[in-house]
Amino acid sequence: MITRRRLLATGTASVATATTAWPWREALAGNDHWIDLTAAPDKAPLLEDGGETSVWAYNGKTPGPTLRVRRGETIRVRLHNGLEQPTSIHWHGIRIDNAMDGVSGLTQDPAPPGGTFDYVFSAPDSGSFWYHPHHRSWEQMARGLYGLLIVEEDAPVMVEREIEFVADDWRLNDQGQIDEASFGSMMDWSHQGRLGNWLTVNGLTEPAIPVRSGERLRLRCVNVANARTLAFDFDRDQLSAWVVALDGQPIVPTELASDGLRLAPAQRADLIVDVLEPPGGSIPIYEVSTRERIQAAILMVSATAPLRQVPPPAPDPLPANPLPQKLSLHDAQVIPLLMEGGAMGGMREARYQGAMLDIGDLVATGKVWAFNGIVGRTADPLARIPLGRTVVIDMINDTAWPHAMHLHGHHFRVVERGGKTVTGTPWRDTELVERGKRVSIAFVADNPGKWLFHCHMLEHQAAGMIAWIEVA
Repeated sequence: MITRRRLLATGTASVATATTAWPWREALAGNDHWIDLTAAPDKAPLLEDGGETSVWAYNGKTPGPTLRVRRGETIRVRLHNGLEQPTSIHWHGIRIDNAMDGVSGLTQDPAPPGGTFDYVFSAPDSGSFWYHPHHRSWEQMARGLYGLLIVEEDAPVMVEREIEFVADDWRLNDQGQIDEASFGSMMDWSHQGRLGNWLTVNGLTEPAIPVRSGERLRLRCVNVANARTLAFDFDRDQLSAWVVALDGQPIVPTELASDGLRLAPAQRADLIVDVLEPPGGSIPIYEVSTRERIQAAILMVSATAPLRQVPPPAPDPLPANPLPQKLSLHDAQVIPLLMEGGAMGGMREARYQGAMLDIGDLVATGKVWAFNGIVGRTADPLARIPLGRTVVIDMINDTAWPHAMHLHGHHFRVVERGGKTVTGTPWRDTELVERGKRVSIAFVADNPGKWLFHCHMLEHQAAGMIAWIEVA
């Protein structure tokens, strides 16, 4: 469970300012128009007592610098590896050129210690995306390597300001340092994954974010946790909120449900929020995924007179991205995907590196999850798909745990749940498949290359839940 009381009994909340548009050209890009990102060990003020935690960070920050680019514009990033192990960067949710996808061993060789790798790509979709390593991601992300990538709409969205809301749960020891001894724990790898005990938003404990009564905000929310599905409760008497995008893709603006916002690992949501609280008040935001209700952040309403007395009308939809208008399901290529393994699962054996192993031998190798009876990424793809073909992946979760399934290079829609057709679902790149459930997703394979498909509970991925498709 997330619980600060394991580490600190008292403390003063850290304070962070709200983030506005990041002037990335001036702040990050040099005269040659390259953005330099250095992954290296550093210190971060995660704790509420002012102490610092040893982390891995981009440019000395966790989250790393927010990168902003206009839709369709070329972005150039040079990764400098200051770590003692190889690394790479995956641009999560971007329908990117395959060579730039950042998957170590599939689309690129990782940058060695002291080495560099150049990423040059354009983003076809506006929205909220993020970046993180795809080499030993179960460790490197847990140490703090991640950041936001924002692709701006062609015309400004009608809000006063934007606020980033990057949520993580860290596993810290009694000294407030990352619990390194638990990395690679088979208990984590075979159960839900590496759950933390310390919650941060934007790298801080309970950040106080200044807002103004009557203003309209855009919250860009992302769950960067290794394994925990996070849920946030917003007080609907103090603010009104609409969900306007999921995983970077616009949806019809929908009032936030009474049960709040739930995000599986890697998922994002954009909210348009009107501050209703009078001047001088405060609006707590709680994390409520466990039995312990944790204050995640607090919106501090300035004493300044309200920007407006009456909230504006419900927000207009964000501009659509150039995704396929139709999914030809009648002639789709269907890929069955049976998820097996893990603690309390029924898997007795599976094929690993060409050999059939029983569960005891699999545990000894650190591999305990399988897709279609096969453990881990193989030399051959899960499927080969002609360019332009509609694809349905029919997922059956025959395990005791949920899995956040992420597809690279594409966005998909859920078309069936439990064998029943569903319509009107949003475009996503990560779908949470609950234990014992069956979910079918569909997409047009319109991006050529080798694309990873894996569980974003990162310990599940490391322990076998990873495959790839080839679009050609």
